[in-house]
Amino acid sequence: MATQMFEGRGHAAVYQKYRFAPGKELQQTILAYLQEKKAIPAELVVDVGCGSGQGTHFLAEHFQKVVGTDISEAQIQEARDTSSMPNVSYIVCPAEELPFQDGSVDVLTSFTAAHWFDIGKFMREAERVVRPGGCVAISTYTVDMSLRYGHCSQQLTRVFTECWDQILKYSHNRLKFVLENYKEIFEALPFPDKKRITDIYDKIPMTVEGVVGYMESASPYQTFMKNDPEAAKSLLQETEKRMLETMGVSSRETPVEFWVRHVCVLGCK
Repeated sequence: MATQMFEGRGHAAVYQKYRFAPGKELQQTILAYLQEKKAIPAELVVDVGCGSGQGTHFLAEHFQKVVGTDISEAQIQEARDTSSMPNVSYIVCPAEELPFQDGSVDVLTSFTAAHWFDIGKFMREAERVVRPGGCVAISTYTVDMSLRYGHCSQQLTRVFTECWDQILKYSHNRLKFVLENYKEIFEALPFPDKKRITDIYDKIPMTVEGVVGYMESASPYQTFMKNDPEAAKSLLQETEKRMLETMGVSSRETPVEFWVRHVCVLGCK
């Protein structure tokens, strides 16, 4: 069955504030595939597990009608409260029960969400709703992340990684799908034409505050908070202090490059 995280309004608000949109390399990879398969122009694109809408906004720049779906009412409310383009709408529903007619969807996407779904049921829904010749693009960023700033990039990444490793101790077992680079999700996709790309690297513009906020938004950190709130808060506070000291700056608004590796599963029906 699907796993529900990100449910509370507080978590959804942090998620909306600090989660980043798909990077340029990932965007270009998806758009190039859709163009190759002649899925562009597309009338209806459905973004499943859209959260607070970061990926949905990217899609709205390129397609006629985009619908974001998520099982979390709090996440959908955050998405609706965030200004977006007029061709975007949002629906609360499970990924495994999409309210679309058979063969009515041109492109089905999911950004950093599919590992929470009931994979078998979700793939059957994808098979049902995507039209013949339609495409899917299912992606996630991995735990491979690094920071770059001046001449202290290596030290800064070490500070980040030490904190991140502590947080990942509280990971849900579904992180296995990410750790195996979505191999099982790729194999489950029932489309005859499909491929998996595991080495998409993106530079995400961030600040020190943004990097710490991203870690706060992660589901393992929220689990950590429930188990030991004082230790969880102290870890982020100490990590931010160490990052600023390493960089030789005092402002948490200082820009830093946040590098992530994406994995993307692409398929055409």
